[in-house]
Amino acid sequence: MKDMIQNYGSGSIFGAGVTAPPIVHARFSIGDVVKHRMFGFRGVIFDIDPVFANSEEWYDAIPEGARPDKDQPFYHLLAENGESSYVAYVSQQNLDADDSDEPVDHPAILGMFGAYADGKYRLRPLHRH
Repeated sequence: MKDMIQNYGSGSIFGAGVTAPPIVHARFSIGDVVKHRMFGFRGVIFDIDPVFANSEEWYDAIPEGARPDKDQPFYHLLAENGESSYVAYVSQQNLDADDSDEPVDHPAILGMFGAYADGKYRLRPLHRH
């Protein structure tokens, strides 16, 4: 543990091959409703990676001029657009808080989240049998 603390200032390892920058600031949190800056779809954040943690194939599929920096938080969203519901993986630089005050219509929301209020969903308590 001491080595992890000492190495944190120069970036530490999170899992297999994922290096975090010295300081990571997530602008959003789990349950927040956000909107994609370029594509306009909305979603609810259900997980956060401190840095890019998807496949290189996924990253390489993004046009080179539009590829986000990997050293920033990436968010997993239960997303919706006018046509469908899906899961999205989006960099922090491409998200804004959604100010529509409208809930997101995604079938997986009820399994993870409870009440919606003030632009945020509350996580459901975890129950185990």
